[in-house]
Amino acid sequence: MLDHASLGVFKLAAAREFYDAALAPLGLVQVWSAADAIGYGPAGQDDCFAVKLDDVAFFPSARAHLAFIAASPREVTDFYAASLSHGGTDDGGCGECPEYGEGYFAAFVRDPDGNRIEAVCHERATPTR
Repeated sequence: MLDHASLGVFKLAAAREFYDAALAPLGLVQVWSAADAIGYGPAGQDDCFAVKLDDVAFFPSARAHLAFIAASPREVTDFYAASLSHGGTDDGGCGECPEYGEGYFAAFVRDPDGNRIEAVCHERATPTR
């Protein structure tokens, strides 16, 4: 449904360190950069996400967030660990979330600017015959 998304950040260098590390387990890398922005996507492709320097004061909404697709629970766990070790903060933990549906495995963090970020893997149980 969405083609791409972007977030405003106050400190581009801190955002670069955070997103380079956090998105790598999900297969997303820097695909372009400029003095005031960085785009991320699969290697050799267009960006699907960008961070852009924004000097206007803003307050991230407590309800808004971006969720990135992970191919496995391991990618979610690696995203969570990388996020926390590169300036992110916990915003709900990492693990199964049955309240969101069967097979919903996710990690919830805030980036250095306070934006809510999630990585999610939807692994449905295999039906039995």
